[in-house]
Amino acid sequence: MSITRRRFLQGTLAAGAAASVPFYINRAIAQDQTLRIYAWAGYFSEAMLADFTEKTGIRATFTPYGTNDELMNSLRATDGSGFDVIMPTVDRVPGYLDYDLVQPLDESRINWGGALDSAIAGSEVGGVVDGKRYFAPSDWGTEAITYNRRFTDIDRATLSYADLWNPDHGQGVTVRGHSALVGIGLWLEREGRLPFPLLDSYKNEEAMRANFDVILEEAIKHKDMLVQFWDTENDAQAAFRTNGAIIGQTWDSTAFRLQQEGEDIAYAAPREGALAWMEGFVIPKNAQNPDAVYELINWYYTPEAGSMFVEATGYNSTAKGAEALLPEATRKFFQDSYTEDDLANLWWWPIQEPWYVALRNEYQDRYLSA
Repeated sequence: MSITRRRFLQGTLAAGAAASVPFYINRAIAQDQTLRIYAWAGYFSEAMLADFTEKTGIRATFTPYGTNDELMNSLRATDGSGFDVIMPTVDRVPGYLDYDLVQPLDESRINWGGALDSAIAGSEVGGVVDGKRYFAPSDWGTEAITYNRRFTDIDRATLSYADLWNPDHGQGVTVRGHSALVGIGLWLEREGRLPFPLLDSYKNEEAMRANFDVILEEAIKHKDMLVQFWDTENDAQAAFRTNGAIIGQTWDSTAFRLQQEGEDIAYAAPREGALAWMEGFVIPKNAQNPDAVYELINWYYTPEAGSMFVEATGYNSTAKGAEALLPEATRKFFQDSYTEDDLANLWWWPIQEPWYVALRNEYQDRYLSA
C-alpha cells in the first residue's frame, strides 16, 4: 500500500468550499440514548463533542485509551460490549474479527463523498475482510524522529533510525518498545544485517524470530542511552518536557504539541521511511447505538469537524476540505516536517495478526526488562 500526503490532499481545496453534508440517519432512534465513544486520548475535545451534539442532537461520552493493546483487551473483556464505536489502527482490524468482536459497516449509511478517495482505497488492506468493510478511515500520521535542535546535530539529508543511537546523545533518548525494534530493524535491513526481509516478520514465526533475535541484540547494546520508554502520547511529551530527552522515535503529534508550547523541537523522517499508520471508526459487535455511530462518521466527514480534529491532535484528517480550514501554524508544521520524497517513502504498518502481536510483545518485554 502506497499512500502519500499529496495523494491524500488531492481535491481538498475544492472540497473545502462545499457545504456541510446533511445528516439523514433516523435521529429519533439515535437520539434515544447516549453514543459511547472509545478512542485514543485527546481525540475528542469538549468543543468537538459539543459541536457533534449541536449538529445531530445526539449526546456523546468519550472514554480515552492509550494503546491498541489496551483497546483490544478492553473489548475482549466485554465481548464487544460497553462502547458503540472504537478507533483502532487499520492493521489491527483483522485481529478483532478473529475474536468476533466487531460488525461490518452498512456502507449505504455513510457519506463517503466527504472522505478522501485515497483514504477509502488505502484502508481496504485490513479494513475490508472477505468483501465486507469494517473500517471507515478517520486519520493518519507517522512515527519518526523528534529532536531538540538546541542539543542535537541532525543532518536531515542522511537521517537514519541509527542516528538515535549516536553516543553524543548520552542518556537522552526516548522510544516506544515495540516500534523502536521495528525502527532498528529497518536500519539493520538497509545495512544487510537481517536474515530475512523485515516484512517477512509479519508473515511467519520463523522469519519473525530470526529477525527479531538480531534486532533485540542490537537494541540492548544501546539501552543505556534511554532516558525513558514511552507508551502513550502523554508519556512521549513528558520525556522531552520534564525527563531530559533530546531525541526520540515518536509520533508526529508529539513534536507538534511540543512546538506549540514554544519548545525548539523538530520532526523528520529517516531515510528508511517514517512508520505510517491509519485509524478509523469501527463498530463493536454488541454496540447499543449503532445508528448514532453513522451520524458520528457523517459529522466527521465534513471540513469543519475534520479541521477541529487536526487542531486537537496534530494528526491528518481524512475529511475532505479539512486542511483548508487549519491555522497557518498547523499547516507549516507538516510542510517543515515532510519533503515530497519523505511522503513517497512512508513505511505503512503491515497487518499485525494476533500471533504476531503476541510475539512482538514477547520481544518488547525482553527489551524492556533487559
